[in-house]
Amino acid sequence: MAAETESRATRFMGSALAILGETGRTDFTVLEVVERSKTSLRAFYQHFATKDELLLALVEKIMADATEDWRAETAARSSADALRRLIERISAPAESTTQDSINRGLTYYNDHLLETRPREFAKVLAPLHGLFADILRRGISEGAFRTDLDVDTDAAILMQTVLGALRLRDLGAELNGVPIDGSHLHTFCLRGLTR
Repeated sequence: MAAETESRATRFMGSALAILGETGRTDFTVLEVVERSKTSLRAFYQHFATKDELLLALVEKIMADATEDWRAETAARSSADALRRLIERISAPAESTTQDSINRGLTYYNDHLLETRPREFAKVLAPLHGLFADILRRGISEGAFRTDLDVDTDAAILMQTVLGALRLRDLGAELNGVPIDGSHLHTFCLRGLTR
């Protein structure tokens, strides 16, 4: 029974993700998700009280899975190289129009979460914050980063700087003629972390 419950919840999230990939928007209806997943409204409401809860679960799963992959990719690297790799992965352009639509829709939804459900949004970001903090701790122990860092606070600032700078990729080209990419972000961040 637990596997069936998980399977239905996963199916609803998959349907929402497919709609996001096609439209780049989160203003779809519960009915659209239900029709896409070939289930019933009753089944949907057994798993999620609202569409917002579905989207929150989807964003949380995407962030947890991505962070797990990034943690594996950065584990064997030096702290500065791990930070570079993490920033590159976070700031990488979408590999397809579908991924671009998903990224765009989730960016808008993340803004909504930050305004309306900050506690839940913090929970979504907790795995990524933990990875940034672990990289900072590793850098301090390697002697690569300053010893006076306030790791948890600085990890939060660093994470938000990188996530916020994603919007500068295109805006940077308009402001100064050069798109801002992961290498710019990494260089900028290192200035605040190194002696």
